Amino acid sequence: MNQPDLSRTLWHKSSHSSANGQCVEVARNLPGVVAIRDSKHPDGHVLVLTAGEWQAFLGDVKDENFSL
Repeated sequence: MNQPDLSRTLWHKSSHSSANGQCVEVARNLPGVVAIRDSKHPDGHVLVLTAGEWQAFLGDVKDENFSL
């Protein structure tokens, strides 16, 4: 997948995020993809998932089918 243009990305943190800066930001305003970044490093790497990959990830998190 080619890297999408992230110049107009609207980043959002979860309302459950704490003030300690340990947050993940998600952008869902890009056509067909979801972008994810570490809020501590806003100019760092961005993970880009297809809409299907994002839905599968959310399903696994909700079902606790993941390991770190």
